Amino acid sequence: MNIQDLLETAYRTYHIKGFIENDPISIPHEFSRKQDIEIMGFWTAVLSWGRRASIIKSAHRLTELMDGAPYDFIKHHQEKDLIPFTKFVHRTFQPTDALYFIHFLHDYYQTHDTLEDAFAQAINPTDPNVKNGLIAFHELFFSLPDAPDRTRKHIPTPLRKSSCKRLNMFLRWMVRDGQVDFGIWKQIKTDQLLIPLDVHVERMGKKLGLLHRKQRDWKAVEELTQNLKKFDPDDPVKYDFALFGLGLDDFSV
Repeated sequence: MNIQDLLETAYRTYHIKGFIENDPISIPHEFSRKQDIEIMGFWTAVLSWGRRASIIKSAHRLTELMDGAPYDFIKHHQEKDLIPFTKFVHRTFQPTDALYFIHFLHDYYQTHDTLEDAFAQAINPTDPNVKNGLIAFHELFFSLPDAPDRTRKHIPTPLRKSSCKRLNMFLRWMVRDGQVDFGIWKQIKTDQLLIPLDVHVERMGKKLGLLHRKQRDWKAVEELTQNLKKFDPDDPVKYDFALFGLGLDDFSV
C-alpha cells in the first residue's frame, strides 16, 4: 500500500462520529449556538495538552462555571460570578489566565459577532496558510492593558517559531466540515489550514517520510502540511485524523 492509499484508508477509519466521544472536540459538540461552539472550542483547544480525559474534565468544569451557557456568561457576567474562577487550574493554566481569557472574550464580543474575525481579518485569500491570522490573533489577544505576561505561553505565535498546535487544531475544528469538525467559519479556506503537530502526528509523519525536521516547530508544521498537500491540495489537514490515529495506535510501517 502506498502512502496516499494508507492515509486515505486511515482517514476513513478515524474520521467518524465515534472519534468525538473521547476527544476534546466533544466539548464544543455539546452546543448548537455558534458563539458557544467557538468559545468552548477555543478554550478547550488551549487546554489540550496532557491526557484527553483530564482535558475533557477541565473543560466540563469551565462549562459548569459558566452556567452551561458560555456566550451568555461572557457577555453578561457580574464581578461576583468570577469568584469561582479564582480556583480554576489545569496543569500550568492558572486562575490568572482564566480571568484574563474571560476579560478578553467579554471585551471582544462587545464589538464582534464571531471569533472568526479575530483570525480571518489578517488572512488574504491568496495567503498560502493561516500564519498571518495566528500572528494577528496573538497581538489582538494581548492588546488589553492588563494582559498578564504569564498568559502569553498559552497563546503562541509563529513569530516565536512555535508549532501553534492547539490553535491550528482549533482552526481545523471551526473551518473544516465533516462528521467531526464544525465548518462554521467560512472566511478561511481549508487549503490554508495547517496540521496540528503533536507527538503522534510528528512520529507518523517521520515514519512515512513526510517530515524530516528534527524540531517540532513552525517550520516542521509547514513542511508536513506542504507534503500532505501532494495528496489533497484542497484539504491537507484532513490527514490529521489519519496521522493522529495511526500514531496513537503505534502503527508500524
